Amino acid sequence: MKRIFLIGYMGAGKTTVGKNLAERMGLSFIDLDCYIENRYHKTVRQIFDEKGEEAFREIERSVLQEVALFENVLVSTGGGAPVYFDNMEFMNAKGTTVYLQVSVEELANRLELCKHTRPVLKDRCGEELKAFIAENLYKREPFYKKAAIVFNAENMLTETDVENISKTLEKLL
Repeated sequence: MKRIFLIGYMGAGKTTVGKNLAERMGLSFIDLDCYIENRYHKTVRQIFDEKGEEAFREIERSVLQEVALFENVLVSTGGGAPVYFDNMEFMNAKGTTVYLQVSVEELANRLELCKHTRPVLKDRCGEELKAFIAENLYKREPFYKKAAIVFNAENMLTETDVENISKTLEKLL
């Protein structure tokens, strides 16, 4: 029985690597944000806007505890999930946590391409985007670094890169 939790900042590749790795390992894949959206029939952004961050984090915690009961699963968490409540300790107790570590510069490059889908980033660009990421990463990294495996996911430009990362992670797990 395996439970793997991928953690890291938005844009680190949790979903991309997670889908690939889950398939390689014969595990079910769950993107926690998608799971929440399917359960509540609202986007994460709508839940944030209607109920506030505190209510969203309660929902996220509850759903995390639910999926942590599943067997043979790989869960891609939201970037903030490890920071709230005792979520990081909980995930470490229930399975293997993997922090996909990526530099601020690379995260900014990746997120610049898809910021229109991430409301918190849509009006930020260039140095302002980097500063925003750096500030948030600085606050979150002490939680992320509690992961059982800290993995450098800096080089993820091609499908081959994703395959190589997945192969390496599969060996570590």
